Amino acid sequence: MVVMTDVAGDSRVLREAAALAAAGHAVHVIGKDVPLGWIPPSGVTVTSTSPGSVFRRPSSTAPTSRTTQGRRLSPPMRAARWALLPRHNRSVRASFAAGVRERARGVSFEVLHAHDYTALGVGAELAAERGALLVYDSHELWTGRARHGRPTPWQHRVEQRAEDRLARRAAAVLTVSESIAERLRDRGWPEVTVVRNTFPAPAQPPRPPAQPRGVLYAGRVAAGRDLDTVIRASSSLSPLRTVLAGPADRTWLGGRDLGAAELAESRPVDDVDDLLRELGLAIVTLEDSCENHRVALPNKLFHAVRAGIPVVAADLPELRRMVEGRGLGTLYRPGDVASLVAAVRTAVAEYPALLEAVRVAAPELSWEHDAAALVDVYARLPEEKR
Repeated sequence: MVVMTDVAGDSRVLREAAALAAAGHAVHVIGKDVPLGWIPPSGVTVTSTSPGSVFRRPSSTAPTSRTTQGRRLSPPMRAARWALLPRHNRSVRASFAAGVRERARGVSFEVLHAHDYTALGVGAELAAERGALLVYDSHELWTGRARHGRPTPWQHRVEQRAEDRLARRAAAVLTVSESIAERLRDRGWPEVTVVRNTFPAPAQPPRPPAQPRGVLYAGRVAAGRDLDTVIRASSSLSPLRTVLAGPADRTWLGGRDLGAAELAESRPVDDVDDLLRELGLAIVTLEDSCENHRVALPNKLFHAVRAGIPVVAADLPELRRMVEGRGLGTLYRPGDVASLVAAVRTAVAEYPALLEAVRVAAPELSWEHDAAALVDVYARLPEEKR
């Protein structure tokens, strides 16, 4: 596997690697800036590369931890970053690819599993060079993402053509939602299988409250999550508590007035489960700002299902398909405070029925179900190259 993340904090990569190892595959992951001393799952080995760019030298050692602390930049520095960000991103990817080539020397493999577009180019190159099969794992609709920094329409077109050309060579393609899979199939990609970002089923059946005591957003507290709508709604939702729990982008948070919302620190998965069950409702938010958001199924949705808790979710096409189709909760219009307040109140009024719907849907919306789909993809890969 090749992925341009630190692996340690990438739940999808870790779950897939562990599932394949449990099925009898030897799995090696090359990641970016993997924390020193971090121990991968049983049966999985990891090496790290630390890419630099034309603006930053590669570090000699991987970081020991990740930080959520941002810092304010002066207006000239913000302008420079805006202008140079595309060049910086291209440079980092090129440096990462060079590091992957170096780490892959002497490593024998039959399948190259490339996670996301940032690993696809070097992954396809190494697979062709070694006569291995290529599996492409598209964690999002890459060409439908929100573009941060200055617009880069030419780069966008180049990336889509490159992604189409390389993905069509793959023996299999994985992605995270049915809407993304439909779009990729329409682009002529072969063998697209949905493996969602679900969570392992809990060891014991969840015990949610009889009635909700609050609403919880569990995830990164940053831009693009429609959290300003949640904050503005918090006073109207009282006496229900409104809690934002997760790593905070301090630059975005700044001096922002949180209203009646509470900010909680990031915590381990099982502790988030406890907080979900304590409050009783999960908020699954996204801004309606790009095509990728419209086809996304955030892992927050599946975390709530694992905890046995209904959701109040942004009314975006793929979320609507899942939430309405299975009765997992209610929907609100992104950016609309009154709509969010009404959706929460409806969820409170219909809480017993929503709890039952979540309970019924939970076995299929679990990692055990999606891991089986992943393992089946590998079982069906052509024998002559496995």
